[in-house]
Amino acid sequence: MDITLRVWRQAGPSDRGRMVTYRVEGISPDASFLEMLDVLNERLILEGDEPIAFDHDCREGICGMCGMMINGSAHGPSRLTTTCQLHMREFKDGDTIDVEPWRSAAFPVVRDLVVDRSAFDRIIQAGGYITAPTGAAPEAHATPVPKADADAAFEAATCIGCGACVAACPNGSAMLFTAAKVAHLGLLPQGQPERDTRVVGMVAAHDDAGFGGCTNAGECTTVCPKGVPLTLIGRLNSDYRKSVTGRGR
Repeated sequence: MDITLRVWRQAGPSDRGRMVTYRVEGISPDASFLEMLDVLNERLILEGDEPIAFDHDCREGICGMCGMMINGSAHGPSRLTTTCQLHMREFKDGDTIDVEPWRSAAFPVVRDLVVDRSAFDRIIQAGGYITAPTGAAPEAHATPVPKADADAAFEAATCIGCGACVAACPNGSAMLFTAAKVAHLGLLPQGQPERDTRVVGMVAAHDDAGFGGCTNAGECTTVCPKGVPLTLIGRLNSDYRKSVTGRGR
């Protein structure tokens, strides 16, 4: 495959940034999108140019590091797929592909396609923990959990914190991420002691980071590579209202 890439290049946070065009030839349709960028970077290095900076780690769709906008879509055209699991066969020979970083005031660009997502860490630090004793794993049936709650908790826990929800949201909201992190602990018995303080603290950290408010546009769940459902935001709103009003559950 021969393709044309238009990639956002930005030397640092204070640089204006610009789209730069590259021609990439002889790419296998079975190569991943990141492997294609690796090929381009090898050529740039040999030519004495700066390689394109982009985040990656596991390359198995687990870590959430590889997020970028591809032709205006978070993680590219395939649903339930991270950028590292996106293959070039999803494009056509001769295509022109635009590649940009996440766009959010809370995710400032560090360099090229790399953004600072430490705002997510601050949300987790505000309440993403439990005080249940740690150590050896407890006996599996020591704390009964209704299957519906267990299934919902596991569904919420699939969030990998990639930031696609923020990039796709017209408001730049991280409420789907926050709701997933609140729900997967709040649904389980071990998460009950901090349930009220967790939701209040994490929502406050979300707002303090500069993320926008949620208006239920639904773009977040459409691009989520793990299919985290929009219903979790409703659960978060319900927990938050009960926590701040003290009306119980």
